Amino acid sequence: MLIQKKIGNIKTQPINDKQIDWLALQWFEVNKRILHKKTKAGVEVVLKFLQENQQLTQGDILYEDESKIIAVDILECDVLIIHPKNMFEMASICYEIGNKHLPLFYENDEVLIPFEQPIYKLLTAQGYTTQTGKRKLLQPLKTTVTPHGSGSETLFSKIMKLTASNE
Repeated sequence: MLIQKKIGNIKTQPINDKQIDWLALQWFEVNKRILHKKTKAGVEVVLKFLQENQQLTQGDILYEDESKIIAVDILECDVLIIHPKNMFEMASICYEIGNKHLPLFYENDEVLIPFEQPIYKLLTAQGYTTQTGKRKLLQPLKTTVTPHGSGSETLFSKIMKLTASNE
């Protein structure tokens, strides 16, 4: 089955009594433009998105007929959970992680990243409150990267301004 676009989300679209066949994806597969997978029921699916920056999210509907819906299920993975104590610590943590070019996720006042032992050791050694666990990585932290001297603010500089004004 060829799928070229998402058609809705089960959170906002009524599913009535249709059976949901989940397409399980890893967090790093949600931005792929071409992907070959099988649903839980064994249906072969080929995702071929022509638009740039197509990002799938939890519950996105990829196919629907009278009796069935194929929807995205983002799988849990091992994560590093970081609990910043204040905005300054949040900025510092995000800077350290961003400096390593690792993806960041944010949910319920926690910073989440896919687990990697070196960053875990680094953040723990620097005294940040961290733990490991299993989570679905659903909310990527969007950052603004601009060239130096361009005049516009980055996410890091905005957070640093907030921390300076709160002290």
